[in-house]
Amino acid sequence: QVQLVESGGGLVQPGGSLRLSCAASGFTLENYQIGWFRQAPGKAREGVSCIGTSSSSTAYAGSVRGRFTISRDNVKKTVYLQMNSLMPEDTAVYYCARARWAAWGGLLRTADMDYWGKGTLVTVSS
Repeated sequence: QVQLVESGGGLVQPGGSLRLSCAASGFTLENYQIGWFRQAPGKAREGVSCIGTSSSSTAYAGSVRGRFTISRDNVKKTVYLQMNSLMPEDTAVYYCARARWAAWGGLLRTADMDYWGKGTLVTVSS
């Protein structure tokens, strides 16, 4: 069955870095767009970044552009989110998800996704 498993979250000080991983199984990763989303306490889930079937197709929310980098390794069946210059407002549970379609259309929305991981908590605090 389709599974997405996030890892790499934790507690980091402001200005620090973390790399999240999303391990995919049960489907051919290279045929799907993958998105990273986050949900802070009391807030709606929001799109952070996504990557197309081609690694050259990437998109970022304005709040993270220039600080976060998404990448994929289809051989390792893993999508990464490198997060630098972290700020307290980046604190959230981060989820990866698979898009319903392969055609590139920019930053994905929650309604565009059909399978989700369970999330990994990122806390940015001194």
